[in-house]
Amino acid sequence: MSRHLGPSTTPWLPNRLHSACELGIASLVLLMLGCLLPSLMAAGANWGVAYATYALISLCVLVFWSHGALGWANRVTLFRGVLIALVAGALANDTFTEAIWLWLIVATTALLLDGVDGWIARRTQSSTPFGARFDMELDALLILLLCIGLIQEKSLGPWVLLIGVMRYLFIAASWHFVWLAAPLFASFRRKLVCVWQVSALLLALTPLTHPLFASLLALSALISLAYSFGIDSWWLYKQSRR
Repeated sequence: MSRHLGPSTTPWLPNRLHSACELGIASLVLLMLGCLLPSLMAAGANWGVAYATYALISLCVLVFWSHGALGWANRVTLFRGVLIALVAGALANDTFTEAIWLWLIVATTALLLDGVDGWIARRTQSSTPFGARFDMELDALLILLLCIGLIQEKSLGPWVLLIGVMRYLFIAASWHFVWLAAPLFASFRRKLVCVWQVSALLLALTPLTHPLFASLLALSALISLAYSFGIDSWWLYKQSRR
C-alpha cells in the first residue's frame, strides 16, 4: 500500500503536534481495547509490552511522517499497529496461550485490514512512500510476533525466528552490500509470499494443529520466504553489475 500527498505547506512543529494528537488518540484506543480484552492484557507485563510496542510504532510515525494529519488510509494502518501492539503484549508471560483463539482473532483482524488501508489510499488518491513503508514494517513486525508465539505455543525450535528476522537481516546486509538497498520492481510474488507467511503461521498456531503439521507449515513459510529473497537478491546483484 502507498499513499500520495502533496508537499506540506504548514510548519514542521505544528505538523508533528497534529500527528502526535492522532497518535495519542490511538493510544486511548489501545487502552480501551485492552480493557475489553482482559484475558490478553491480564497483567502489568502485558500492558508494558503492548505500550512499548506502540511507543516504537508512534516514534517511527513522528520521525518519518511530516504532513500533519495522517489521513484515513494511514489511520487504518495505525489501527493495525494498535492491534499488533495487543498481539505483542499478550506474548508476555505466555498469557496468549490461555486465550489463543481470541489472540488469533486479533492477529487475523490485523492481517485482513492490510487490504483495507490500501483500498482507501487508492480510492482517495492519497498515496505516499511513507504509507507503503508503514504498512510493510507492520507486516514484518506481525510476522516476527507470530514466530515468537509459535515457539512458545508449539515448542518449535528457534529456527522459526528465521522467518521473522529475515527481512531485518536483509536490511542489515544492505548496509554493507549497498546494491541490496536499490529499488525493487513491483512483484505479485512478493505479496503472495507475505500473505502465505502470515496465513501459514496463523494456521500453525491454532490449537487444532498438530505440532508436526505446525512445523511443516512454518517450514513452508521459511522456504517460500528464502526463495523470494533469493530471487530479489540475485536480481539486485545483476542490476549492480550492469
